[in-house]
Amino acid sequence: MKNRQLLFILPIIYCSHTFASQPIYSYAQSPIHSNVLSLQLRDSNALAPGSFEVKSSYNQASVWAETSDYFLDFYQNQADIAILWQVNSRWKSEVGFKRIVARDNGLDELTHNFHDFFGIGQNGRDEVPQDQFHISIPELGIEIKDFEGETLTNALTSYNEYRFYSDTNHSLSAGFSIYYNFVNSGPFKRDSFEQGVQINYSFRNENHTFHSMLGVVNRSSSDIPNELLTKQAGMWAVGYNYAFNNNHSVIIESHNYSGWAESNDDFSEPSNEVVLGYRYSLERVALGFSMSENARNMDNSTDIAFTIGLRYLI
Repeated sequence: MKNRQLLFILPIIYCSHTFASQPIYSYAQSPIHSNVLSLQLRDSNALAPGSFEVKSSYNQASVWAETSDYFLDFYQNQADIAILWQVNSRWKSEVGFKRIVARDNGLDELTHNFHDFFGIGQNGRDEVPQDQFHISIPELGIEIKDFEGETLTNALTSYNEYRFYSDTNHSLSAGFSIYYNFVNSGPFKRDSFEQGVQINYSFRNENHTFHSMLGVVNRSSSDIPNELLTKQAGMWAVGYNYAFNNNHSVIIESHNYSGWAESNDDFSEPSNEVVLGYRYSLERVALGFSMSENARNMDNSTDIAFTIGLRYLI
């Protein structure tokens, strides 16, 4: 196993009093949804008015999908940073930036061993060379090979949220996202402007926390074929957090996204991802680790992905 895979054993970060019951700070891992606007599972509770939260994460993913209509086999690495401002007891405002690059992170061997250990079929992955970068969608005339080092996404993001209701256990809010993606050169050159709305509900009871999200996004792009992306896409997510104490908590989440497009049966299949995480919290900072695995439709989501993240409260 390559030395850079040691990154994956590092934990993710979150705060003892405010972060201990937060959802995992992560993004969609589906090969399409990760490179467009996809709504995130969020805590609808408020931080202290006037406070700031700085959060950053690093993600390594292995993409594998083989159907009669398309073939995807590559790695992508994502880095992002965001700053959230709790304007007052009702409003939150967040700005962020993320970049996704095709880089060899050596996950093929780890994925093979993981599938073998749990008795999961390789779904054809063991029949092709490891560590390749290949995208083929013949129906749309897309054939891209050997694109290691290319930028897949450069995105500026904005999110604003209003909390409608909150008491000791329950909280309900609604948020609006704006997403501008610009890649200036290479085989993934494009620009897009997308918007999304979501409703968030959170429930807390002592050491137990439940989060949920329901939303829809509107997409537009000057360079992506209309057949590849639907103009509107629905998504929902749920998550459960159990805090053993102020320092340690575990999280399980289910993230679900409607199909990439409606042009054929394979493209229209939804993406379903299960996310498992662990969090270690201190007074104002928290460190966490999470793993994302596709579920149900194995040809419409990232095969496996690992994320480390840091959150700090000012």
